[in-house]
Amino acid sequence: MAKITHHIRMHWLRFLSRTKWQFLLLVPMYVILCSYFLVGDRYLYDPVAFLLSTTLNFVLVSGVFVSLDYLIEDITHRYPDLRQTFTRIVMTLWVVCTITPMAVLGSVFMYDYFHLFGYSYSTESLVKLLLMNLAANLISIGIYESFYSTDKWKKSMLEKEQLEKSNLQSQLDGLKSQVNPHFLFNSLNSLSSLIADEPEKAERFVDEMSKVYRYLLQTNEAELTPLATELQFIQSYIHLLTTRYGKGISVHITIEEGLKQYYLPPLTLQLLVENAVKHNITLTSKPLHIEIKTTEDGKLMVRNNLQKRIVRVQSNQVGLSNISSKYKLLAQRQTDQSDIRIEETTDFFTVTLPLFNQHN
Repeated sequence: MAKITHHIRMHWLRFLSRTKWQFLLLVPMYVILCSYFLVGDRYLYDPVAFLLSTTLNFVLVSGVFVSLDYLIEDITHRYPDLRQTFTRIVMTLWVVCTITPMAVLGSVFMYDYFHLFGYSYSTESLVKLLLMNLAANLISIGIYESFYSTDKWKKSMLEKEQLEKSNLQSQLDGLKSQVNPHFLFNSLNSLSSLIADEPEKAERFVDEMSKVYRYLLQTNEAELTPLATELQFIQSYIHLLTTRYGKGISVHITIEEGLKQYYLPPLTLQLLVENAVKHNITLTSKPLHIEIKTTEDGKLMVRNNLQKRIVRVQSNQVGLSNISSKYKLLAQRQTDQSDIRIEETTDFFTVTLPLFNQHN
């Protein structure tokens, strides 16, 4: 009961905030014209007929109006996006132009059956009522869509602006994280241990490290990058990790060839791999296995076996929040599905992301 009361209250508040203008602009005029077509000239000179028919028709029209408002709210909930405006309008027209003529015919039948205010059936008055009903429906839907679309557009622009600011900040935070002194120190420490004993490996390490930092500094400003380019970069990044952790980490990549030309936000793979390394044990006796692959439905999946560190690592949530922020921003510009899916079980941590088939 409390849930139903809350639902009615929320609907009533929404009705007052937006639909009230349709109600105030259309219903009084519609009731007066409807009453005149039904009662005739008597409506103008008989005060009793005027008052009673106006009251009766106001109750009937208001009931239909509020009922339609519930149905239109459901349609709007199903098709809320601005890109769904045509579908929303068609569905609304279908509902309104089905229910309101039935309401008109029901009212005419009631007036004729009970001979209310001396009414007798007239085809001419019925046609006028139906035409007036059609005009009122078109005006009502036009007003509703104007208010709804304008409000939705304003919210969309505000959200877009906020997401762009958030994305820029997340890029800056992500870049700071990626070139932080700890990562540089660990890389240089690994390099110093190679120089004396394994100079050839040290030379390869320097080459891969330069590729990593070049990509980090140049690519993060781009909105999208080909998956093939991202894979080339992640190979260099993986080389740094395997040099540091040895057999404590392994990365297996299985990507469908046809999807390599698809796009994703730059540094996505690096952030996900870094997130896995940061929060899990990487020991030779207990290696961390990371799998990067594409799924049958054309999405990118990054999964690692879950073996969380005993000492909890402090996290500033840069990695996943950075990716999430970028995908939310892209959702407003791409026709592709732009939701990411994060799943954690007792054995695995998995992130699944869509790939974009064009660079808009």
